[in-house]
Amino acid sequence: MKNVGTESTAVPPGHDGRTRHAVARLLLEQGPVTAAWVAEQLGLSPTAVRRHIDALVADGEATSREAPRRGQRGRGRPAKLFLLTEQGRARFGHAYDDLAVAALRFLAEQGGEEAVRAFAERRVSAFVDRHRAAIVAQPDAAERAKALAVALTREGYAASARHVGAGEQLCQHLCPVAHVAAEFPLLCETETAAFADLLGTHVQRLATIARGDAVCTTHIPNTPPITVGVADDQTSDGGEPA
Repeated sequence: MKNVGTESTAVPPGHDGRTRHAVARLLLEQGPVTAAWVAEQLGLSPTAVRRHIDALVADGEATSREAPRRGQRGRGRPAKLFLLTEQGRARFGHAYDDLAVAALRFLAEQGGEEAVRAFAERRVSAFVDRHRAAIVAQPDAAERAKALAVALTREGYAASARHVGAGEQLCQHLCPVAHVAAEFPLLCETETAAFADLLGTHVQRLATIARGDAVCTTHIPNTPPITVGVADDQTSDGGEPA
């Protein structure tokens, strides 16, 4: 099923540096995926794509895992799925570095956890203010999830949304604050609460890059959203998760 929130990465053949970057970006945004799938998306031969993936693996920027088998066990080796490592994600840059970690440590020392929480809430409120109208205007959880994925992608999170089981799955394939959030998980917690507010339903964070997972994954149940408009902000509880 087609993902929503990422842009096409088609590139012409040649120019190894540009092509390798395009291969790496697909592994970032859609991984774990097969080399054959990447080749199809980029209009390149599987052999050419494997050469770039092998180079990424050799440099420690990508890794592989076996694809789960479906149906009867066939002959031959199982297909491999490829995704970027933390080192590979670094090629796309981080919005925060050691200076940001040092600043939050100082803030925690001076004001404690509440000071860090206030900072996290102020940071995420700017994102909410920019995108609330476009997201809450959607009629149901599925459409709100798609709108949220688009908003996150515009903010540098390379996000996508797709239907899974009884709900929607929001994936953030790049986290600009992963290094900071690894030490200050309040950033992730505040972000999750903001998602619940924007989507009008309880959400569950299943995985985060900050904890070492391949992507940040959030489950969104398909329940009727609580309508939260700009004019209702003062009277609504904001749909915060229980």
